[in-house]
Amino acid sequence: MHYAGLFRFALGLCQDETEAADLTQQTFYLWATKGHQLRDRSKLRSWLLTTLHREFLGAKRHENRFPHYAVESVEHELPNVVPAMVDAMDSQAVMQALLQVDELHRAPLMLFYTEDMSYKEIAETLGIATGTVMSRISRGKDQLRRLLAVDRGDAASHKVVPIPADGTGGVHGNPTG
Repeated sequence: MHYAGLFRFALGLCQDETEAADLTQQTFYLWATKGHQLRDRSKLRSWLLTTLHREFLGAKRHENRFPHYAVESVEHELPNVVPAMVDAMDSQAVMQALLQVDELHRAPLMLFYTEDMSYKEIAETLGIATGTVMSRISRGKDQLRRLLAVDRGDAASHKVVPIPADGTGGVHGNPTG
């Protein structure tokens, strides 16, 4: 009933058929899960269009905050991490540095790396939004990186190296949870 109009609106916003179809489907999903909150059924079309537009704007904000790049296009920006550097990392020093990270950022970091929890699980555990979890982990990793950063001359004596900017040098590795 409303699909064609929503799809046309989404296509105008996205300018891509696949994205428009996904956006339209997401809008109908939200209607199925939250539509019961709509008190005046005569405003359904308006609610659907508003919801679709908000989802589009949310996706664009996310895309701007977390852009996707082909590895080849940013290869020159990736840190040079050799196996010897990784082998030299002292997990005890990492844990000590982690204890120095602000508590606000430490809790999500520890749950992510030491408990292998997903962003969603951490959000539920701490009672915060998933986006907040992502932000706190990112900021916590930055703090941890700064705490672990030492001159190359000191690295051999302390067996501590900077965590790569891509986050793959964490206690357990995978930053995507």
